[in-house]
Amino acid sequence: MQSMPNVSGQLAEARRKRKRKQDVKRGIRFALSHLLLIAGALLMIFPLLWLISSSFKLDNEIFSRDFSFIPRTFTFDNFRKGWNSNPQYSFFHFFCNTLCLVGGVAVGNIVSCSLTAFAISRLNFPGKKLVFSIIILTLMLPGQVTLIPKYLIFSNLGWLSTYLPFIVPAFMGTQAFFIYMMVQFMRGIPGELDESARIDGCSSFRIYASIILPLSKPSLCSVAIFSFIWTWNDFLSQLIYLSEVRTYTVSLILNSLVDATSKSSWGSLMALTLISILPCVLLYFLMQKYFVEGIATSGLKG
Repeated sequence: MQSMPNVSGQLAEARRKRKRKQDVKRGIRFALSHLLLIAGALLMIFPLLWLISSSFKLDNEIFSRDFSFIPRTFTFDNFRKGWNSNPQYSFFHFFCNTLCLVGGVAVGNIVSCSLTAFAISRLNFPGKKLVFSIIILTLMLPGQVTLIPKYLIFSNLGWLSTYLPFIVPAFMGTQAFFIYMMVQFMRGIPGELDESARIDGCSSFRIYASIILPLSKPSLCSVAIFSFIWTWNDFLSQLIYLSEVRTYTVSLILNSLVDATSKSSWGSLMALTLISILPCVLLYFLMQKYFVEGIATSGLKG
């Protein structure tokens, strides 16, 4: 009988030791995983830090062997020189060009893709499944395949060196990814809302404008962010369709600063690049809440 407390004490002590070992192992795994994540984050953010640092350095210091994030000669001349690097227009002109282009494309995608998604997700009409299947199949079609036919069409229409090749297709619901994302989101909205609205005499367009669109704000914000960032960073299409300097966007004017004779002003290029990425960063942080909600909900419902 006297040995029972000793046995219980030994078992309790063994359990405590086992728990301490498990806590130590868990702590080591936690520390290693976080160290790995921190290392990955530093690796990913290094180019951005280098860009910010180089924007305030002299050209001969940017590629110096004595690398340092803190500039030895802190200067704002890179921003001034880069801003007026083009003899005809300032960088503000190209910045406004890009905003006009991006704004038109974003509005077009929001309007056309939301209308298309509403029709597919909320209305019944013959061939609806076939139409949706064809839209999804276009996701598998590489953009390079349609590049030459689109160029010939826009050339015959006289749309080259204008923003019409970007804005007009956006208003015609050509972005299958956005349509699919919004269809998935709208399918998660209760159908009873449509039935109640129809009983009250609402038309399909009134249901779309007054009920579905307000409830689809997260999805609309996701479309706006994707449209903004993709169009802002698009270089190939803008290089093909925009050939006059007055229509150049930020991507094209930055490319023009790279001199083939290695006489480029790298400091000015870094400074303008830093300015050019600010709109995308600010837009994402301002709309991050709706963006994450729209992506998460679109993936779960449908």
